[in-house]
Amino acid sequence: MFEVDGKMADVLRENAEAVFAACDAAHGRWAKLLGVRALLHPKLRLQEFLGIYNITQEFITATEKIGGRLGYSIRGTLQSQAKAFVDFQHEMRMTKIKAVLDQETWVEVDVPDEFQAIVASFFSYEALISGDIDDAQGIMTKRYGEVVTNNDGSILADTEAQNAPHPLMRMDSGEISLQSTTQVKYAPVAEATESNRADVTSAQSNNNNAKERGKGASQTLVCGGVGYHMVNCGLILLKMLSEYIDMNNFLPALSSEVVHRVVEILKFFNTRTCQLVLGAGAMQVSGLKSITSKHLALASQVISFTYAIIPEIRRVLFLKVPEIRKPLLLSEMDRVAQDYKVHRDEIHTKLVQIMRERLLVHLRGLPQIVESWNRPEDADSQPSQFARSLIKEVGYLQRVLSRTLHEADVQAIFRQVVIIFHSQISETFSRLEISTPQAKDRLHRDVKHILGCIRSLPTDNFSNSGTPNWGQLDEFLIQKFGAETG
Repeated sequence: MFEVDGKMADVLRENAEAVFAACDAAHGRWAKLLGVRALLHPKLRLQEFLGIYNITQEFITATEKIGGRLGYSIRGTLQSQAKAFVDFQHEMRMTKIKAVLDQETWVEVDVPDEFQAIVASFFSYEALISGDIDDAQGIMTKRYGEVVTNNDGSILADTEAQNAPHPLMRMDSGEISLQSTTQVKYAPVAEATESNRADVTSAQSNNNNAKERGKGASQTLVCGGVGYHMVNCGLILLKMLSEYIDMNNFLPALSSEVVHRVVEILKFFNTRTCQLVLGAGAMQVSGLKSITSKHLALASQVISFTYAIIPEIRRVLFLKVPEIRKPLLLSEMDRVAQDYKVHRDEIHTKLVQIMRERLLVHLRGLPQIVESWNRPEDADSQPSQFARSLIKEVGYLQRVLSRTLHEADVQAIFRQVVIIFHSQISETFSRLEISTPQAKDRLHRDVKHILGCIRSLPTDNFSNSGTPNWGQLDEFLIQKFGAETG
């Protein structure tokens, strides 16, 4: 009896070893097939790679269950190819976003509806949170069906739009024009009118193209109830971020790797944008003649939008990150978010600086104008050329910023402009040699005209008396001409 039981045990053991050997051999053959295609797999689109990845995972699970042992070798091969896929996809997107940024002319574009859908998906990943892969796959399929990403990283609309002049179509990096002799220049705000008209014309053309293709488009991209004006590179970055999220959700074992690469592309986009707009690098690489207030305002909007979506990007990405890796990755995401906030504030500071520089230019020409004030009074009751030109530039800046930036940002910028105007103008007027009644009348006329403009600027800054934007120039007016004229 015991001898029979022993023989049965030997047979069972031999059978188990044979089954395991068969499964191990199958793993080896499958791994060889994967190895032959090792150079091709990283270049596939995500859906194509997932087809191979998922069927291999199912094969491994089934054979491990039959054979009774883990297939370390084939698991390693699959994991290695998944990492190679993530690496290649990331390198491709880094190359693409650099080319897109270097060709960016910072002209506003309308926002096709599919990009608004991407933003909405960041806030509604219940299917992914609950682990419903079928529903999640449907989300991804819908997104990829609307905006297709080529293997080279280029973004195309649907088949109809592939030959249309769509603002998101990829331009080859070989077409980038490097104008190394162009000097860095920030345009006076009143001189950017023609550029602004060109921006409007381009945006209208983009909207017409979208309508011709039967696809909806909006003027802004809404996130958290706030609309953001966009340029081409901002939309392409958004599409890329959605693709990283798809990689993260469908390759959860590599979630930490994906998060690192999201941080890297966000850092690069922020740094390169700063170099191109604040650093005026766009004048060399994309041929802009100057950096206007409109360019700065649009850059602020793109940076502000990206800053606004980072918390949702982080929330979705970290659903798959192992707990042990979260603290370090969270700190990296927080640092890059802070960099975006600092960048946005620096753009707004630059807008204030531009207005200050224009004021100083006008003030330098004021003594020559004052020399003519002592002539006998003539029929001209208009403010001086100094006051009229200054007010014209302030009005133009206000119109540009009010059309592009959020109200709170516009108020913060003009709050600083008002302080600078009060300080610089009152100081300059105090030093003027006013010796005749005619000159005093002209000075009074200019002060009243400038104060009228200052009163109208959007700052939400009221004095105790309820007078908007009260300051040193008001005090100068009272001191020089009496309280009744204030």
